[in-house]
Amino acid sequence: MATSSAPSAPSADRLTEGPHSFDVDGLTLRYHVHGAGPVCVAVPGGPGIAWEYLRSAALEQHLTMVYVEPAGTGDSGRLATHPHGYTRDLYSRHLAALIDHLPVARVHLLGHSHGGFVAQHHAILRPDQLAGVVLYESAPATGPEFGAEAARMVGELAERHAGNPHLADTLQAFASIPTISDDASMMRVARGIIPAYVASFWADPERWTELQEQIRATYISGLDEHGTPDPVDDRAALPTLRVPALVVAGRFDVICGVRWGQELNSLIPDSRLLILENSGHLGHLEEPELFAEAVTAFVAP
Repeated sequence: MATSSAPSAPSADRLTEGPHSFDVDGLTLRYHVHGAGPVCVAVPGGPGIAWEYLRSAALEQHLTMVYVEPAGTGDSGRLATHPHGYTRDLYSRHLAALIDHLPVARVHLLGHSHGGFVAQHHAILRPDQLAGVVLYESAPATGPEFGAEAARMVGELAERHAGNPHLADTLQAFASIPTISDDASMMRVARGIIPAYVASFWADPERWTELQEQIRATYISGLDEHGTPDPVDDRAALPTLRVPALVVAGRFDVICGVRWGQELNSLIPDSRLLILENSGHLGHLEEPELFAEAVTAFVAP
């Protein structure tokens, strides 16, 4: 178990509205509390996308949302091996320390995209800390099959929006993913792929300009401290999951879409599946009421 090395805020203050920090493994990590109600810890995607995009005002009306800034991301501390070393085991260890830091016995854990990979890993390893897990645009495994499905979905997107003036730049952003090597290039790609991540972008691009401009991103390699990939393959472990799960997938998500949501739902013993029929990868922004209603009913039935 990770240990804290600095004086902590009094227990009663650790869920007050606003930013907080705590120390673990020699790093200072940040989290942000908004809303009131049962506690739901939210892990953003990327890896390396800062937490702000994941805020849900609709959820905050019913739940105490604890938005995590994972190590290496946003204003949290970086490893000495940065941009390497940010494995799911490390993220899970830090989540364990955060949950122990909070003045509640158990929490619900919501992970979006790569945060979903982390959340399901944590739920498998440390179910005693969780009352349930929300796997929001996640997948049971990555690898060649995952990449082929993403390529197929991007191809369908290109067919749907052929001739749209934003298409060429969006496809170029996807093509640039393998060349990401620093924070600046990560930020360009993260902002550039937003049109593919938002189903309604193509009908109303100006609505999403602010989101594109506000996204912050850090380059995290996906390799461990020795330069070895940290793969995701939870297909054998998910049938042993001992906490209930809500799986959420957007119909038009090109990365972690319906195919993977259905597979997660079939693998997890106590699972329910929500398909957001009018959303891409960011359903909490495209269909906020439906998303919040489902998550709230799962967390606080």
